[in-house]
Amino acid sequence: MRHVISLLLENEPGALSRVVGLFSARGYNIESLTVAPTEDASLSRMTIVTRGSDDVIEQITKHLNRLIEVVKVIDLSDHPHIERELMLIKVRAAGKDREEMKRMADIFRGRIIDVTDASYTIELTGDSSKLDAFIAALDQTAILETVRTGSSGISRGERVLRA
Repeated sequence: MRHVISLLLENEPGALSRVVGLFSARGYNIESLTVAPTEDASLSRMTIVTRGSDDVIEQITKHLNRLIEVVKVIDLSDHPHIERELMLIKVRAAGKDREEMKRMADIFRGRIIDVTDASYTIELTGDSSKLDAFIAALDQTAILETVRTGSSGISRGERVLRA
């Protein structure tokens, strides 16, 4: 089962590598990882997407909680949450294809953020399935380059992740 784990950790050198090392040492795969400082510059928020049974995820969270730099860990998948991912995709857009690419971007609520004579760069945000659907809807030969951030997540409602 897919899980979205969110954690607060001290914003210091080596903290990220210790978290990633914990996953690799135990043979757990990280599907996506995002990390950036929070409103408190001494803390970073990390979102990790991984797959595993409830028992495996419980083990992961226990091991994460033992790391000195980790302040707090929650599995967002246990509660209602919001997930978003950003994708920048450069596509061929020359001649008759220009209007079709613009139409596709509009359908998926994307924004064209760069235009050349032969290409568009489109920015899309949404959950991973929306971004996957956009890629699937395109002619694969039209895709020049793709960059994705990985998921970021936050709990819905009053639940917060604070130190």
